[in-house]
Amino acid sequence: MKFGINTLLWTAAFGEEHIHLLPKFREWGFDGVEIARFSFDGFPAARIRTALEREGLECTFCSALTGEVSLISPDAGLRQAARDFLLQGIRTAAELGAKVFLGPFCGPVGKLTGQRPTQDEWKYAVEGFQALGKTLDACDIQLAHEPLNRFETYFTNLSADVLRLCEEAGHPRLGILFDTFHANIEEKDSAAAIRSIAPRLHHVHTCESDRGIPGTGQVHWDTVLPALQEVGYDGWLVIESFGSRIPEIAAAACLWRDVAPSAEAIAAEGVRFLKSRLG
Repeated sequence: MKFGINTLLWTAAFGEEHIHLLPKFREWGFDGVEIARFSFDGFPAARIRTALEREGLECTFCSALTGEVSLISPDAGLRQAARDFLLQGIRTAAELGAKVFLGPFCGPVGKLTGQRPTQDEWKYAVEGFQALGKTLDACDIQLAHEPLNRFETYFTNLSADVLRLCEEAGHPRLGILFDTFHANIEEKDSAAAIRSIAPRLHHVHTCESDRGIPGTGQVHWDTVLPALQEVGYDGWLVIESFGSRIPEIAAAACLWRDVAPSAEAIAAEGVRFLKSRLG
């Protein structure tokens, strides 16, 4: 397995001005960086790829739908806008040198309708994912869709939901991002969930129950990490937390306090904990 750190601890729009962080990530013991962007226009992917290669770091690429853009909207124009955004994200991931493009990709984070998902919404999600297959193949990218907890979305809260979505969409490059923070809220048994989704498990976020330093909260690391080893997962373990003093991040993640002494503590102490548990 490889260890990564998500850049949302420092910025909501990683760019050239953040390249100075890369040597620190390597120093702390990470194999790679999970670069987060919510807009791709003007993103200097090629220059950042060169900087990553210079530091000997790999990367993954993270994003999310925002505003009203949604794969499951009743508005056909908004559904098309979501497909176009995701296709651009896949191509940007390839330019960056990433092999995984990940995030919650069905609807905007925080969008709640006050009711359960409808059959039409499910149909739109399947169609939206099917529209990505050719570009995923052409760019050699795996897509990992993230189930979020019930307070951030009403659509695909469980890993089993995403497994069904990927199976119905029918493309082998479509898979699941398993996030221990969301699973701690929604899954009955995180280890059992990991076993059940193993064939479609494309990515893992190793996040603490309060988004703080892994190992300091209530996530059942003693069963989650062995389950990943048991199913033969050999992909990324990425620590994802958020800068609580970055306004757009704090609002989206409902993070109203500091969950650790510093971003460095979450990253450096977190990766040491994960490596110690995995031997």
